[in-house]
Parts: sequence; structure tokens; C-alpha cells
Amino acid sequence: MRTTNLTLQRTCFSFAVALAVVLALVPAVVLLANDARAQSPLSRDDIVSKLNGLESAPEIDLVALRQEVMERAKARVRNDPGPVNRPPIAPGLADLPNIAFPIEFDDDTPIIEPESYETVGRIADALVHASMQPYTFLIVGHVESNGKREANVTLSQRRADAIRDVLVNMFKISAKRIRTIGLGEEQFLDRARPSAAVNGQMQILTLGKLPDEQPAAKTDTAPPAKRPAKRH
Repeated sequence: MRTTNLTLQRTCFSFAVALAVVLALVPAVVLLANDARAQSPLSRDDIVSKLNGLESAPEIDLVALRQEVMERAKARVRNDPGPVNRPPIAPGLADLPNIAFPIEFDDDTPIIEPESYETVGRIADALVHASMQPYTFLIVGHVESNGKREANVTLSQRRADAIRDVLVNMFKISAKRIRTIGLGEEQFLDRARPSAAVNGQMQILTLGKLPDEQPAAKTDTAPPAKRPAKRH
């Protein structure tokens, strides 16, 4: 009888340990499942839905913004609040229809990894959708908080330019519709976690409408008068 009770106690103890292990693993399993859903490929319709809804086209001087971004990254500010509290340099961009998407690059280069061309292709599919064709877009490069801020600005600009070049040269999107800006680590996608991988994602924003092309003006110039035939 004593042996039976001892065996039963051991069985119950083993079951309790196994249950504790399972319960401990549940949050990790749920987190992995959520991450898998978060990383699921974006469809063309997802991208179109996010980029629709532009209410008014903002006036953005991209040349001046690039210079401002670089100057702030170069500055040695004594009272810099640090990456978590540093204010975004172009907060108005967040008001535009936009979507962030992951692109894999070679380390510290603008070279796009082959597996990311599918993502760029889905973006191209979205940009040729009927509802998107009247619009221009801005590709925004970001970099997580690693290395030198100045170098990160340059890298983010080169990566944004690389995506534009693929859209234009490989997928034949009109160059008139695509502009770029690299914000480096001056405007994190997740300010609470400056070093998180999400801050290395790229963005595409709906920037404005293409200007209507005016038809060529007709000229009223009369054809030159014929010369009278020469008499022989």
C-alpha cells in the first residue's frame, strides 16, 4: 500500500512539473505565433488600402529636408535627449497614408537581398493599381540606432534610392512617381526601442497627385504662301 502511494505521489509530481513547463511555454508560443502573423507577406491589396485616402498634398522640400537631417545627425548637441526622447525630424510625414515593410539588405550596404525582391514586386503591383496611378510616392529609409548617426543617414538614403531604382528599372514604374528620403535614426518607427529591427524597415507614403499634362498648344500659323510659277 505504501509503495502504491509513493508511486502515485511521484506520478502527480511529474504531472505537476510537466504542466508547469507547458504553462511557462505558452506565452512564448503565443508570441511566436503573433510574430509569424506580423511578418506574413503583405498583399497588393493591403498596400493599396494603406496608401489610399490622401486628403491634401503637403508641401515638402525634400532637398531642404535632406540637408536638415544630415545637419542634425552631424551636430554634437550637449543636451541631446538621446534616441528614445529625440523628437522626430519630420512629424508631418506620419499624417500621410503610409505603410512600413521589411527589406533585407547586406550588412551596412544598400544591396537588396534576393529574397526581398518579392516584396518590392508587390509594392510595384500596388503602384500600378488603377486607384494608385494618379499619385506620386515617397520612399523613406530608416536605420535602427547602431553606429554613427551621420553614416546611418547616408545609408538610409542609399537604401531608399536602391528600392526606387528597382521599382523604376526592373518593374518599370515611372521615375516621376517615386521620390526618396533617408531619415537615418532621426525618426524611429518605434521610438521606445531604438535598436529594434523594426526601425530598419522602409516606408512608402502617398505624397501627392501627378500634375495633369497639358496638351500641346495648337498654332494658328498659316502655311507659307506658294510662290508663283516662273514664266519661261
